[in-house]
Amino acid sequence: MNSKNNFESSNEYKVCSNCVMDTTVPGIEFDENGICQRCNKFYKYILPNWNKGYGKENELKSLLNKIKASGKGKPYDCILGLSGGLDSSYMLHLAVKEFGLRVLVVHVDSGWDMPFAKRNIEKLVNKLGTELVIEKINEESFRKFQLAMFKSGVKDLDIPQDMAFVSIIDEYARKYKIKYILNGGNISTEVASDPSAWVYWGTDMRYIKDLLKKYDSWPLENYPFTNTFKRKIIIPYLYHIKTIKLLNYVPYIVKEAEKLLMMEYGWESYEQKHFESIMTKFLQGYWLPKRFGVDFRRPQFSSLILTEQLTRNEALEKLKTPIIPEDEAKELFKLVAEKLNIKESELKSYMELPKKSYKDFKNMKKIIDIGSRALFILGIDKLIRE
Repeated sequence: MNSKNNFESSNEYKVCSNCVMDTTVPGIEFDENGICQRCNKFYKYILPNWNKGYGKENELKSLLNKIKASGKGKPYDCILGLSGGLDSSYMLHLAVKEFGLRVLVVHVDSGWDMPFAKRNIEKLVNKLGTELVIEKINEESFRKFQLAMFKSGVKDLDIPQDMAFVSIIDEYARKYKIKYILNGGNISTEVASDPSAWVYWGTDMRYIKDLLKKYDSWPLENYPFTNTFKRKIIIPYLYHIKTIKLLNYVPYIVKEAEKLLMMEYGWESYEQKHFESIMTKFLQGYWLPKRFGVDFRRPQFSSLILTEQLTRNEALEKLKTPIIPEDEAKELFKLVAEKLNIKESELKSYMELPKKSYKDFKNMKKIIDIGSRALFILGIDKLIRE
């Protein structure tokens, strides 16, 4: 780890001397060596047990046996949501090719897929011979939901997509009596998760319902809503459906995974994590940096620094370049306005709205935070979410 001499500061602005998290994160703290609390928590609580995915052969074998046993007499052992991005694509490869699992693959189509993501999905399922179900979200309901989020002035603009994805996967697992959901979340690329001050829990239905009521979009027809109680209590304890982060049981190196997928399937790489969605690329590449001054590359790069897949100097160099080139940003802005069926001038007007957060609406933040802290203490949640 770097010494205090490498600690960067300019007046009150500071960057961690070990990763690249900075004071754009409210409440970030640094020790005497300029190292943020996220890094210290990783080295103390997460790395010793995770060990970069090594030494977990027995745990993995036991888990795979349980998954296969749960699928006896059924058409599937498990279910996997496939976006066409790296994490879910590599996990599908492992599940089918390496571990011999019978996987029901579900893709949730919000109408905002990047073309390469669709091609990646098709290439993988065709070569692996897995069954693919494509569940399409009602486009008008999605449009209204997304517009309400923009009009509210909050940061949490990816909630319409995220909520639909997890809700639909849960329902398919319940419908087919599948007891294991394979989730692409992982320590290797996501341990320094998006700061809670930048994003809010997407399953707080008290917050969502209040927001939609205030911006003329409640109720929404046939929208796949879910809530924290359903996801954390009903699904795992009533239906006994477990969500497994399979990538935490193996060494998962981004460059190696990309190389394998390209060679085996003709899989197409892309610029940045989560950019397989047009909306997410617009939000994280343009809207949120410009309106709120946050750069989602910082937690992404910090995760790779902590897991020794990227050096801090390499990350700092990458951060000097724009997330999206200006000409591409203009085209993306035009495309998003078109897909939302509004004029560019209207979309631009949302940029000037007063900035708000979940605090301006009814919410369950205190209850959710208690549950989140408990899961971290118990070792169930292995990401640093503060």
